[in-house]
Amino acid sequence: GDKAFAQFLTDEIQEEKKIQKHKSLPKVSGGWELEVHGTEARLVRKIAGEKITVTFNINNSIPPSAEDDTQEGQKPDEQEPELTSTPNFVVEVIKDDTKQTLVLDCHYPEDEIGQEGEEESDIFTIREVSFQPTGESDWKDTNYTLNTDSLDWALYDHLMDFLADRGVDNTFADELIELSTALEHQEYIKFLEDLKSFVKCQ
Repeated sequence: GDKAFAQFLTDEIQEEKKIQKHKSLPKVSGGWELEVHGTEARLVRKIAGEKITVTFNINNSIPPSAEDDTQEGQKPDEQEPELTSTPNFVVEVIKDDTKQTLVLDCHYPEDEIGQEGEEESDIFTIREVSFQPTGESDWKDTNYTLNTDSLDWALYDHLMDFLADRGVDNTFADELIELSTALEHQEYIKFLEDLKSFVKCQ
């Protein structure tokens, strides 16, 4: 059984490498620097007196596919729909002269992805906003967190503009999907390779 499993993994790895779009991770325009630690990635950008970091994790970032069953008349080996990784991401804005960090928790609403035609619609939304003490890795539950569900639209729009002024806009969100998808695929191939060595190990 293990031999067949290892052979299957070998074929699978070759297939995945064939369809791999990016041999190296795509860059995000606008002067963002990328740091990757396993499945977590962080983009950092410094502008006048501020540091903006965007953090996301590729785990569980691929939405479940809506069409599980092969449609009538479609050959099973036809091109599978491309998997896209749309992770939640957290934007932190740190101003040099304050002890607080503004934290915005953003995500891609599932129904918005791939909705072309609506020129104005944002491809990501802000879910929560809070202040956290700068430099502390653990966020405090005792800090007030603003949930945007019940938020005044004008305030929400200002928050979106605030992000856009710092380079977090639709273009950025698109490039983040591209980067995240490439990273997810790279980690998947690495996982298959690790699994193969594990299975072969006697």
